Amino acid sequence: MLVDLLNSVVEPYQIVMIGILFGCILTLAMLKCEFKFLPQDQGRAFAVNGELSKGKIRGVGIIMVACFIVASILFVPVTKEYVIYIILLFAMMLSGYLDDMSKIPWSDYKKGLIDFVISLVTVVVFIKNNSTDITVFGNTVTINPVLYGFLAIVLIWVSINVTNCSDGVDGLCSSLSIVTLFSFAFIFSNQLGAYKNYVFIMIGVLLAYLYFNTSPSTMLMGDAGSRAIGFFIALVAMKSGHPISFVGLALLLIIDGGLGLVKVFLLRFLKISILKNTRTPIHDHMRKNKGWSDTQVVYRFLAFQIVASAVCYIFIV
Repeated sequence: MLVDLLNSVVEPYQIVMIGILFGCILTLAMLKCEFKFLPQDQGRAFAVNGELSKGKIRGVGIIMVACFIVASILFVPVTKEYVIYIILLFAMMLSGYLDDMSKIPWSDYKKGLIDFVISLVTVVVFIKNNSTDITVFGNTVTINPVLYGFLAIVLIWVSINVTNCSDGVDGLCSSLSIVTLFSFAFIFSNQLGAYKNYVFIMIGVLLAYLYFNTSPSTMLMGDAGSRAIGFFIALVAMKSGHPISFVGLALLLIIDGGLGLVKVFLLRFLKISILKNTRTPIHDHMRKNKGWSDTQVVYRFLAFQIVASAVCYIFIV
């Protein structure tokens, strides 16, 4: 690997910086290319300003994930465990891309089954290669592997879906994901080890995407991007040894996308109706009911998430 050659001439932190720049520049260059196989967005009938997305290139998450995988393999030492994770990351991206390409959107049950299978394989690989100890407010707790596996599957499923649901405003999903990932890398630098470098490379890729996705955007990551990013965030949370911190470090993703998931679940399976006067995802409620502009949604959500991450840092450290 290229990282082995660079180790003899530059410092490790410099290799990481090169990897971040490479991932960012590669993504910028690739996203500027014309990929005719990518679909065009048809607009979302029930989303606020959904018609504005009609005709934009959708599904560029396939490009973003490919660039991330190339950069991470070239500039960070790769283990067998990580190889399995990037295969699963690619599989998650591919499921989203095929959904983006489909003329008829996939059902929730079909996507849920895919999420479960990928999550299950991820958890089995993780438990085989890592401890199931977690840290809660400075105390180490050993979790039974079976219970850990169940909770980890829930974490992965939640992360995938709340991240996916937040991808409805230009720049929102990627911006919140950057803050969440940076928070994990900053707070849990020692615990993450090499995975901290993967996180920074992913941030570089997301920054490149933001160049094209700031309002008014010219392209959309689609499910191919948002589902893969959600999967990656969950993996980082597990690797940090502080998975419960996901609640604070991804708080705005959870609020934005999670309330809608709870609302739909209760109505569909228990016939319980909640939040009748609240549109979900919450970013649609803020735009339609509160009159926030897209820019206000992004910056205010970011501000709240930065504060939430700071509070989480205080209690962890």
